[in-house]
Amino acid sequence: MEWMKAIGEAVDYIESHMTEDITVDDVANHVCISTFYFQKGFSMLCGYSIMEYIRNRRLALAGAELTNSDAKIIDIAMMYGYDSPDSFTKAFTRFHGSTPSQVRKDK
Repeated sequence: MEWMKAIGEAVDYIESHMTEDITVDDVANHVCISTFYFQKGFSMLCGYSIMEYIRNRRLALAGAELTNSDAKIIDIAMMYGYDSPDSFTKAFTRFHGSTPSQVRKDK
């Protein structure tokens, strides 16, 4: 499989399973490439690891969810794979530069 096609299929798979517990193995198996080889190829082509991509996409979607819905922050955190509000707030703040509460308040 051509690398760009494999990356595209991987991204489609990730996007359609964003609120599920996704592993690198799941994604690599979906595109029929060994986990080790897929991680190396994804990282070389994209400039970051597959798990960084998933984490960043989840945090971006969580930010959109905070501004576009009235769902509780803890529910959004849980939806995107965070087990505690503290870990979500820490990751969210690093990614967005503001706390989830600030984003919700300021929209």
